[in-house]
Amino acid sequence: MIELRDLSILSSLARHRHFARAAQDCNMSQPAFSMRIRNLEERLGLSLVRRGNRFQGLTEEGEMIVRRARRLLDESRALEQEISAFKGQVTGILQIGVVPTATAFAAKVVNALHQAHPRLVTRLEVTNAQAIQQQLYDGSLDAGITYADSIGREMVDVVPLYDESYVLMAPLAMVRDFEDTISWAELEPLPLSLLEPQMHNRRILDRLLDEQGVRPNVMSESSGFMSAMIMAREGSVATILPKALVDALGPIEGTRVLRLVEPEPARPICLATLHRTPELSTVKVLRAAIDTLM
Repeated sequence: MIELRDLSILSSLARHRHFARAAQDCNMSQPAFSMRIRNLEERLGLSLVRRGNRFQGLTEEGEMIVRRARRLLDESRALEQEISAFKGQVTGILQIGVVPTATAFAAKVVNALHQAHPRLVTRLEVTNAQAIQQQLYDGSLDAGITYADSIGREMVDVVPLYDESYVLMAPLAMVRDFEDTISWAELEPLPLSLLEPQMHNRRILDRLLDEQGVRPNVMSESSGFMSAMIMAREGSVATILPKALVDALGPIEGTRVLRLVEPEPARPICLATLHRTPELSTVKVLRAAIDTLM
């Protein structure tokens, strides 16, 4: 007989594709984790894992079991959460993937959740849009706050949140002669710090700059905005930021914020959740918390 714990362990291995990381995720030693997989294979009389010097993937039978397992684990988790809800409390862990440009909005959501449900733990994973889509499908994320045009609609529910627009944060001396706006074309001579090229936001900015015939003077790249904002405060570079982030942080000494115009693009940000019946209680309260902010 297959136990839910066995299904959870196999699902974790499929998600992490690495025995040590999957064992850590399951709070087990790697030898105990591997033995549990071996014992499951022996009971079923099937080979579930393709083995070599390292993990090489699941067999066809293993993939089939994981597909079924995810549905069963979802239903088990939903049942546990509904029981807690009947007791008048929402507990557990809510995993949310967030694109870097939406971290300020996500922080507001977490605050609203904590005020309404203090026993619910929210974990934010700041990552790229492609990873959010994949992790929604494999069950390692409960929800994603991401770009609406980057998320597939198959098996996913999408709720529009807001339109992302952009501003320039620059050292005071660098933009002394500008008023409140700056065009994309006028960015060309400025030293810039931007996100790394594989990030969705960076691809958006590269496309906008290319459309305006601008060759940006990129001095540094990073996976987040913090280093660029510090360098702007220190006077070495300018950076392009989502307006929502700047509004949340407020003025930063030594910098000016200029609205980017000609053009003024807006990219829709959405909440994406895997379509589940019944829906997880944690996802229900997430939607309710977002409603209070809209």
